[in-house]
Amino acid sequence: MSQTLNETLSENLTPASDFSRLGRPHASVLELIGQTPMVELSRFDTGPCRLFVKLESQNPGGSIKDRIALSMIADAEARGVLAPGGTIIEATAGNTGLGLAQVGIPKGYRIVLVVPDKMSREKVQHLRALGADVRLTRSDVGKGHPEYYQDMAERIAAETPGSFYVNQFANPANPLAHETTTGPEIFRQLDGDVDAVVVGVGSGGTLTGLGRFFAAASPKTEMILADPAGSVLAAYIKTGELTEAGSWTVEGIGEDFIPPNADLSLVRKAYTVPDRQSMAAARELLSKEGILAGSSSGTLLAAALRYCREQRTPKRVVTLVCDSGNKYLSKVFDDFWLAEQGLAAREQHGDLRDLVARAHREGGTVWVGPEDSLLNAYGRMRRADVSQLPVLEDGRLVGIIDESDILARVDGPYDGRWDRFNAPVRAAMASDLHTLQASQTLDALLPVFDRNEVAIVFDGDEFIGLITRIDLINHLRRSSK
Repeated sequence: MSQTLNETLSENLTPASDFSRLGRPHASVLELIGQTPMVELSRFDTGPCRLFVKLESQNPGGSIKDRIALSMIADAEARGVLAPGGTIIEATAGNTGLGLAQVGIPKGYRIVLVVPDKMSREKVQHLRALGADVRLTRSDVGKGHPEYYQDMAERIAAETPGSFYVNQFANPANPLAHETTTGPEIFRQLDGDVDAVVVGVGSGGTLTGLGRFFAAASPKTEMILADPAGSVLAAYIKTGELTEAGSWTVEGIGEDFIPPNADLSLVRKAYTVPDRQSMAAARELLSKEGILAGSSSGTLLAAALRYCREQRTPKRVVTLVCDSGNKYLSKVFDDFWLAEQGLAAREQHGDLRDLVARAHREGGTVWVGPEDSLLNAYGRMRRADVSQLPVLEDGRLVGIIDESDILARVDGPYDGRWDRFNAPVRAAMASDLHTLQASQTLDALLPVFDRNEVAIVFDGDEFIGLITRIDLINHLRRSSK
């Protein structure tokens, strides 16, 4: 006889009498900040060590930065520098801004955030949905430049009456949040037996707060730094000298200067982690352990695994899932984005195949059929963020349609516009196609682009994909590193 529903549930779910993880309803989501769970990783090679991750992604704003947002706003209120109805201004890689909006907007504050333009689309959309005023600025300039995100935020604060410039990089309430909450939680969750904690540095608050707590409560605990390649921090710890900063893709950690809140003297050992390792580690954390984490968590995990495998005696090591991978679905967890950034393992051929970002034979091509409507073609362009689509019929390339083709067809009087949008792609596509062979070199692209065309690449009779000007620029950028 088949099992009853109740029998199945009792075998697979927590016993009905065990509600130890449940609590009574909270007055607001702000009461859910902190006291995050911890999970031991069991599917990674951790050498002789046990490796634990504290799920800061479980905070209501989705990151560890909720803790410092609550702390810094409460401190500003207590000191009288943030009055009711005031404006909170900050420079942020996204997560501190999310925390400040999560805490500040329900309290009636206006939130103005200056965000570098390399931040993920999901973070920016989340901030704006919360009601924050987001100002995007350049991520390719350093401290002292007027468009550097911290300098711009400070300038906006000076020009805004009734504003409070948070300055997480020097605000003492930042590390205090971790010294009084995150550190004691880790200590209690591991019964006071913690050999090492692996952290990154963005503002420096996590390192300094945890370092201060463990220096007092558990002197044996080592603070380990995970730093993206390109950041100056790991090199400074190793040599005592500030080097010239490079560039990195990981968001939220790594710096081109030493933040005032970062007490690097607390660090026992530092690891430099390339972007590719960070992305791979974040993806492995999801595929092996079912934990969806962001790019900085990948950096921390990669460094923690290196530390664990270097040990000769068993140790208990902790690192953090700093934020949720939901904020990076269009980046870390997008195969095509990784390939475009040169962060995915991909065979190189030395010809035009290396420039095709979305190869048709790998299922990456966004395409349309000749009998599909122009409205459908427009929708696919918008969703895929492309300006042209190959037109395929029975697997064969029969045309190309781009934005100008659609516009030329649908433009005109209001009457009949809907009918024009419902016209078939065949009526607007270009079918006189100039194609290139995959074995050709980059030089073959320039004449195509001079004709304002997209490059259509074949391997013999097989359609491979398209190459645009942006694809060429991106290839040249990657090749220059």
